Amino acid sequence: MSGDAQAVLGTLAGSRLYVGITRLDADTPGHTVPLPWRPGPVKGRRYVPVLTQGLLPPWDPELVFRQTTLAELARIWPDNKWWLGVGLGTPYETAVEARPKHRKTWLSAAERAGRPPSDVLVTHGGGALSGPLARGLALGAHLAVLNGLIWNQLGTVYEDYGSDIARMRSPWRVVNRATYSGVLSSLMAARLVGRTQEFVLRTRRALAIRLGRTPAPEEWTEEVTAALARRAADPSELAEAAEVMRRVRRYEDRFRADGVLAPGARVDTLVGFDLGRAVNVVRLALGARFCDPGEAERAVLRIGELAREAYGSWADFSLGYLLTRLIYFEEDEGSEEEFYRRSLGAHRLLTEDPTSPYRTLPWS
Repeated sequence: MSGDAQAVLGTLAGSRLYVGITRLDADTPGHTVPLPWRPGPVKGRRYVPVLTQGLLPPWDPELVFRQTTLAELARIWPDNKWWLGVGLGTPYETAVEARPKHRKTWLSAAERAGRPPSDVLVTHGGGALSGPLARGLALGAHLAVLNGLIWNQLGTVYEDYGSDIARMRSPWRVVNRATYSGVLSSLMAARLVGRTQEFVLRTRRALAIRLGRTPAPEEWTEEVTAALARRAADPSELAEAAEVMRRVRRYEDRFRADGVLAPGARVDTLVGFDLGRAVNVVRLALGARFCDPGEAERAVLRIGELAREAYGSWADFSLGYLLTRLIYFEEDEGSEEEFYRRSLGAHRLLTEDPTSPYRTLPWS
């Protein structure tokens, strides 16, 4: 095999590949759609057309895409005479022979490449790169980085059609346009971030304004306890507030030790977590065909406006998102240290990488 052919296989083996199918076929229970074929650059030859992430066409309500891999294609290949056609009809089209001996090399290349990478910043050159839409989409970049997905696109998929539908069902319980609208409204109003969590931070912020400095832990505890007493809070609310304060202090101390939070600085609101998740829910809904591109764009623009009302910079937003992710999910994500490391890594990448939207886009 030539060096060029090896390089092509290496790239394909480490890439997300997509096969187009009709939405009707995709929605038919128990129906497995066979690999399609089409003519290509050589007359009389049949090609199985696949696309990479960057070559996916504009959103179409009835054409959806299933994600696959080079290894999966090698295992389900339908005909020894057919070729693999990558990006057919584009300036980047590539044809790959697919006889049994070739498919063995696909499997070897896939084994070397492993799974598509996560914990990376993926920017689409044809996506939104400036302006309000790019700023809105960048609010969802934490999850995009952790999953190794494009952050700056409202397109035909978020991950792929089936995965987008599955992610809407769990954890969001979204199965149609109406339930999507309800979840999005709740996220945009920051109703899912937690009333107690937001209360204790806003209480500290008000006290800090009054004192002219960040309160000491005991001052914060006393202020929250007094505020809850005035509301005749029950013991469970007092216990929940104490636990939230403990977690916030713990992670803010870690942030200071790791150099991402200045001495005396603090996180004043957690609404960024709901707003960041809202952007990803919009992108998932678009991929699942629960909204159209115009609706999705309007929603992302509004989410961007809400974020600018709540935060003063990308760094402030990112820390609010990071802190909330940690205090909510530390018990649910396996190794606590690994969860912290990955979450902090996404924050560092987004706030320090010179190509990150948090460095290239103005906050407002």
